[in-house]
Amino acid sequence: MTRAVLLALALAGCGEPGVDGDAFVVPTDASMTDGGVDGGSMGEDASVDGFVDGGPISMDGGFGPCSAAGEPGVCIHVDDCDGVSTPGLCPGPAAIQCCTSGEGGSCDPDAMPTPNDGLTEGPGTGGCPNGMVRVGAFCIDRYEGSLVLVDDGGPIGSWSPFHPPDGVRVAAISAEGAVPQGYISGTQAAAACAEAGKRLCTNTEWLSACRGATDRVYPYGDTRVDGRCNDARAVHPAVERFGTTEDWIWSRLGDACINQLPESVALTGAHPDCVTPEGAFDMMGNLHEWTSDPEGTFRGGFYADTRVNGEGCLYRTTAHSIGHWDYSTGFRCCSTP
Repeated sequence: MTRAVLLALALAGCGEPGVDGDAFVVPTDASMTDGGVDGGSMGEDASVDGFVDGGPISMDGGFGPCSAAGEPGVCIHVDDCDGVSTPGLCPGPAAIQCCTSGEGGSCDPDAMPTPNDGLTEGPGTGGCPNGMVRVGAFCIDRYEGSLVLVDDGGPIGSWSPFHPPDGVRVAAISAEGAVPQGYISGTQAAAACAEAGKRLCTNTEWLSACRGATDRVYPYGDTRVDGRCNDARAVHPAVERFGTTEDWIWSRLGDACINQLPESVALTGAHPDCVTPEGAFDMMGNLHEWTSDPEGTFRGGFYADTRVNGEGCLYRTTAHSIGHWDYSTGFRCCSTP
């Protein structure tokens, strides 16, 4: 990179991805709903004061940090970039683009990382099985589900939460500190719940657990509180992963590296205030959650949008069959005590 780009990165305070948690993203001025984009959504239009009308935020003319395919960069004029300029990731004029070295991110989409190795479910409440909490007459998973490989004797290993469980036998678990399983269809989620002696929640059960007896709008109350849940990623993860807003990226939403980007899916329980009074976490944001609706319904929104198809607990997507999956589709199970 040029000296100007390196200075801009330093002024922006960028560290290494995955070490200090920086997302290296800036808001875009584009938006896209998820009702026809296979479960992904752009969220609301966003802007940052000072980027366009107020001038650049760094002394050398840079427009702040960004990321392309997981590689940190800086928003700068294409003429000042001696690496790779990626459009669509920065505010301001079209010539201001995300400049990276071009060496690419560290994610291998064919790798099968298993970050949930060794995690176990905590005790249930109110007579519910491990990992579950009692809500009225039924039990629901405390956390969004992750998967373990099983045979007739029980668990035999962890499954990668970044890959669909095609052709493998898996069971659902609800454990704190897990990367929840995305990339899962409604059919696969139902089978994983059944392997665990549970079932997918009905629409009524899911709504009852999220809204409670008072029919609150959000898991925690009737007023949205920014930052309580994982639901406000500024740049759509597919745009960041592929470095463009062109239509072809919406056919690549099964890419395993999308949920491995910084500031994407969060560990279960990592947002301690995004919880219902009964103790169910992340029913708003993080990942969409399949219900047992045979026509195909997932609820709650995901980490870039909990508004487009309804607010908070009322968020609902019905655009897909139960065989659909992408990076944003997750699940949790219910059972009868």
